[in-house]
Amino acid sequence: MSEELPAYAEQVLELAERIPPGRVMTYGDVAEWLGEGGPRQVGRVMALYGAAVPWWRVVRADGVPLPGAERRALGHYRAEATPLRLTAAGGPRLDMRRARWEGPGPEDGRDEAHT
Repeated sequence: MSEELPAYAEQVLELAERIPPGRVMTYGDVAEWLGEGGPRQVGRVMALYGAAVPWWRVVRADGVPLPGAERRALGHYRAEATPLRLTAAGGPRLDMRRARWEGPGPEDGRDEAHT
């Protein structure tokens, strides 16, 4: 990551890069795993700096693709076999129960602060 990034932004982006293909974390999940900030702060980081990482793997808690980027996100989800389901209106939505990732564990280099 760039030295110009704020430390929190760098942490968010590093975690986003570690989310496996086909899995997602919510903005709140990322903040909780990092132990600081909240969903809005994570969303702000992703909006400003997220283009360089797999941004489509950091999502809203309701599983609805990011407005304005739905087509691009859905292309990534389909390519990665991310679990999707249809809404009552027939639109695609992430199947959060199956797609949600809990974050890196000890085998992934998770540090002591997050165990």
